[in-house]
Amino acid sequence: MKISKNRYLQVFCLVVIVLGIVRAVFPRVAMSEADKAAETAERTVLNMEKSPEEAEKTVPVAKKRVAAVGSRFFNADGSVARRRIVSVRSYKEAFPDSQDVQFSSAQKWGVSPVQNRAEAEHRKAELVYIGSNPYFFVEPLTQSIPYLVPKALVLLQDIGRNFADSLQVKGISSRKIIVTSVLRTMADVERLRRHNRNATENSCHMYGTTFDIAYNRYLRVEENAPAYSKQSTVADVRLKQILSEVLRDLRAEGRCWVKYEVKQGCFHLTVR
Repeated sequence: MKISKNRYLQVFCLVVIVLGIVRAVFPRVAMSEADKAAETAERTVLNMEKSPEEAEKTVPVAKKRVAAVGSRFFNADGSVARRRIVSVRSYKEAFPDSQDVQFSSAQKWGVSPVQNRAEAEHRKAELVYIGSNPYFFVEPLTQSIPYLVPKALVLLQDIGRNFADSLQVKGISSRKIIVTSVLRTMADVERLRRHNRNATENSCHMYGTTFDIAYNRYLRVEENAPAYSKQSTVADVRLKQILSEVLRDLRAEGRCWVKYEVKQGCFHLTVR
């Protein structure tokens, strides 16, 4: 039987209206399994305020439902996940990306070199300011300024977030990675070369694509942690190993170049 165009549109509109009413009356029918699990976990937290005895019974169930749809923080049986530290076999072998390798990406994704800090203030359409946040800490800078191209900032943010997640699943106290160098102006590079003959004239740092992360210092984030100083940082070989796991994975995904700097005590990264 042939259906006219008008009849088809009428039936179609009717179906849409009916589905809209069903969704309004029964909102859970449109939720994914992950959303339903998250809702269950949230409801469990609310129940804890009302009845500790009942919450004690329902929390394991909520965890299992979250685990069933995939979670980094819970195992399939609902228990808290604990992952072992794998690290890399050799830092030098895992992160060998030299200046020449990183320079091509810096030129591709970066801005033209900034002459001095006064000029940097007029280049904010190309660069974004980076400041300390829940995922990383920018230490007081003397030889660079806190600006990156947006693509590099996203990379830095992901490194900090992945590092925090890894600490969580490995059962290690929260720490922040410390950013030690960011954008260098041409004046900064010239001044640095006066004191460090090994500093390169064509630094990747001039393009806003490159930053350094300390591997031997991490910021304490305890509630009563002191203001930033050497006393507020911590050195722990496990933290270096976990950070290397994060960088290894992002490098394998083709998101960055990484150089292990022995003398400077940092990982030198350029977005790609």
